[in-house]
Amino acid sequence: MEEKRKKRSKRNIKNINTKKKRICSSSCSCNTRTHDHSSTTIQTLFFACNSFFKSPNSVPLPLDVNMIHFLLDNMTLEDVGLHSDQLFFMSKTTSNGTPRITYATVYQCNNFSMCLFFLPPRAVIPLHDHPGMTVFTKILFGSMHIKSYDWIDPIHESTHLRSAKIVMDSVFTAPSKSSILYPNAGGNIHCFTAITPCVFLDVLGPPFLDGRDCSYYKEHPCSSSSSSSDCNEVKEDNQNCWLEEIDVPKDLFRGVEYLGPKIIDA
Repeated sequence: MEEKRKKRSKRNIKNINTKKKRICSSSCSCNTRTHDHSSTTIQTLFFACNSFFKSPNSVPLPLDVNMIHFLLDNMTLEDVGLHSDQLFFMSKTTSNGTPRITYATVYQCNNFSMCLFFLPPRAVIPLHDHPGMTVFTKILFGSMHIKSYDWIDPIHESTHLRSAKIVMDSVFTAPSKSSILYPNAGGNIHCFTAITPCVFLDVLGPPFLDGRDCSYYKEHPCSSSSSSSDCNEVKEDNQNCWLEEIDVPKDLFRGVEYLGPKIIDA
């Protein structure tokens, strides 16, 4: 099955590359530099996302998901214009407290965005959700711990707590496979903790635009409340907990300009 999936993904890449060539050949403004950009891996990823995220509310079809996975799984630091010996956040000499996280927007439109995140050692992206979003994540460098949840129940107004189940609680090291979360499944609420300096690429559909924003949460063990039967009926591996919404952390991120291969939005 895995071999068949790879063959289908390769056929889809050929179709996208054919479409890409038609667009470039029909544009009078395309010069040698533009053709170089149109052949980059990040450009191929853009064409795939542009085809599969058809509207702000669309979720890619299973075959389209396989295609994006295939492209991301084969991406490297060099594909976004980076080298491991040039990473500016590698220093372990950080100030007191949690290190700040740097991000660079590769591309953004109403339907999807591509964004790079740079985490120094010990940096944490706190537990947060992705309302109505499909998100692909590919670790390009380093190791980080990912913990994710999906909701079990609606919020309990009396306690402002909501029951959730653990979907993922593991360490991932580049070049591990890309992952995906969906609007209501796959670990839509997650937290990242950098073990080493890390770089990862997110593809988000739709992006955080037009009032769409994430909420942040704090974990509570199920034993901290007995008002719901969901957490009383904990599975044998004790994978349930309560999540409480908290204020947005301050000064968590800082943006920088993306300097890698340019995206041709034809």
